[in-house]
Amino acid sequence: MPVIRVAAGGWHSVCISDGGDLYVWGWNETGQLGLPSRSLRRTLPQQSSPKAGASSAEAPHAGGKQEEVFISIQAFPALLDVSPSCEIMAVSCGSRHTAAVTTTGDLYTWGWGDYSQLGHPSLASTDEPQRVEFFREQQMRVVDVVCGAWNTFVAVVKEEVT
Repeated sequence: MPVIRVAAGGWHSVCISDGGDLYVWGWNETGQLGLPSRSLRRTLPQQSSPKAGASSAEAPHAGGKQEEVFISIQAFPALLDVSPSCEIMAVSCGSRHTAAVTTTGDLYTWGWGDYSQLGHPSLASTDEPQRVEFFREQQMRVVDVVCGAWNTFVAVVKEEVT
């Protein structure tokens, strides 16, 4: 699979394939891979808003019960479906968070959010990619993203209202 972009954070890495697919690997303690994280599921209440991306998987347990599967370390690249309707064109990693830009100009973020680096109204961390609504509300199209250790910088183009 040809890779067109690679980004590395403090504890995780991501890459974009030439087809716009996003692959993630590394440490997932705060959900920065977008895969189910035990530490987040233990501390956060179930959120009811619709989200894109991976959801927690269930595995059969002895006695026929289902148990959630959590990923602490992903040793090999895993495909992450950030937005089912479009491809990823840019990605960046912070210390423990990740941000991706879609070909439609949306920004998705996930991972550790304690310093507002995810751009969501809440400071909550999340292990599911969530679209940052601010840019759509302001008629802005995101064209690039760069994450620092505990922050996120975004380049945007103002959409013309017709």
